[in-house]
Amino acid sequence: MYPKFIITASGEFRLGMVNLHKHLLEPGDTCRGGGYYEFNYLQGTLELSGESSDFGRPQWNSIDTLRVPEPYRGLSIIYYPGSKNGYAVNLAEILKIEYV
Repeated sequence: MYPKFIITASGEFRLGMVNLHKHLLEPGDTCRGGGYYEFNYLQGTLELSGESSDFGRPQWNSIDTLRVPEPYRGLSIIYYPGSKNGYAVNLAEILKIEYV
């Protein structure tokens, strides 16, 4: 089991400890990519990186609003397209974040 996340075509953000990214899908979902996550409590961030072997890199440009579970409100959501030591994108700067 690994800490993985996906985004769906409707912009829903899901994460969990699973073997395969496809295990985060619900019936009728279409996936727009995924990767791995890590909580950085000292920095107050949810750090996303990598890509899904099932669905590829997250296609952030395919959604307008990222629907994030309410318990993650208050954390900055950061995506590292390359290595975690490289360039980082604060998703709130490129997407509307909605907490559900």
